[in-house]
Amino acid sequence: MADRAPLLEHEEGPAVAFPPALDPGSGLEGEAGSRSIAERWSPGPGGPWAAEAAPHSESEHEEEEQVVAVFVVTFDTRAGNIVEWRLPQEVDLEGVEFKSMASGSHRINSDFVYFRKGNYFGIACFANMPVESELERGARMKSVGILSPSYTLLYRYMHFLENQVRRQLEIPGHYAQLEAFYEDKKGILPAGLSSKGMPTSFQPLHWLPSVNKYMYPEMKITHPAGCMSQFIKFFGEQIMVLWKFALLRKRILIFSPPPVGVVCYRVYCCCCLANVSLPGIGGVPESKPYFYISVADIETLETEISYVACTTEKIFEEKKDLYDIYIDNQNVKTEHEHLQQLLKVNSADKDKYRKLNDQRQMLLYSQEVGGDCNSNEEDLFIMFFMEQNNRIFQMLLEVSACQDKTLTADHVRSMGLDPQGDRIFLMDLLEVYGIDVMLVIDNPCCP
Repeated sequence: MADRAPLLEHEEGPAVAFPPALDPGSGLEGEAGSRSIAERWSPGPGGPWAAEAAPHSESEHEEEEQVVAVFVVTFDTRAGNIVEWRLPQEVDLEGVEFKSMASGSHRINSDFVYFRKGNYFGIACFANMPVESELERGARMKSVGILSPSYTLLYRYMHFLENQVRRQLEIPGHYAQLEAFYEDKKGILPAGLSSKGMPTSFQPLHWLPSVNKYMYPEMKITHPAGCMSQFIKFFGEQIMVLWKFALLRKRILIFSPPPVGVVCYRVYCCCCLANVSLPGIGGVPESKPYFYISVADIETLETEISYVACTTEKIFEEKKDLYDIYIDNQNVKTEHEHLQQLLKVNSADKDKYRKLNDQRQMLLYSQEVGGDCNSNEEDLFIMFFMEQNNRIFQMLLEVSACQDKTLTADHVRSMGLDPQGDRIFLMDLLEVYGIDVMLVIDNPCCP
């Protein structure tokens, strides 16, 4: 399967169509037009801007919606990528013009991208339209995006952003609908926000979303949590290799040519592989989803000890000091000799992958034959790895509490690992998480 193959139905669907209220030819301009659009779109939990979304449950809205910035980025033939409009004016958007319009996007018609900006996450929708203009060299390219403290709710606004970027291409310079959107969804901009960068202590970052089955009908189309099954199908047994690197909090960089939207989903999925819900497992760096990065992020990445990111810029492959693991299509590699041994899929990995697929087939059968609507394939994958991680750490904590602190081959097998093939992985795991146990599985003849 090629890296450009679509992972989601969203990628295979027709081109974005204007809803009647956003048709550039409708003549709905200015504030009056924006009010009439908001009134004509059905309100609902997500506000008028989420009219195309499926119904939500009350529990889904425990996380506060908060948009701290809205912006339009355009490609200028003389100046390159520039921020042409923003709200609020005082927000620092330095570098967002490169994050929201991925390098190489001029070769495609449309895309979307998730990214991180300081203490915030963003989503932007890109579109490229041919025009009869020598000044624009025959093409007009723009992105419309937003920033929020959390990425778990950004998917709600994807349809709105897709429509708005098409509107900006057709009728440049009309921002009334974006202004109305910001007034409806704006969060409180923290004091002290300046051109020097985002604050470092505004509020906790929401790295991983909670699993909520009511969200999946629309997440199947627009949200990262709807792509775990496609992610695992894409990598096959190698998913177990990625799982180990994610659990070890390695710096993981994924390369792909545009479109980059589905690759941003792979970043999210990699982070989900490392979920642990046991108390007492702490003191390690978060598995941070950076989503899309460009050369403008190099200075930031130099200070990170753990992250997962994707890029369309091939030059990153040469920046070997910036990453531990480099993924190009389904090719997972590392320059660290110590980690190269973890690239091998061992017998225990094959067994876990087989069990994962067996559970998936049982779920699909129960849904088809028994009409089971309560279980979800995405929940299954996320919980599979969380339970696997919990089992490993539960055993390690129990052994560390014993007087002799000896971890035997039987202990390792009970964790679902290979005593020989996973020895290096276990040694690294103990070091990263600071767990005090002693391995006694050096001899291949050990029972």
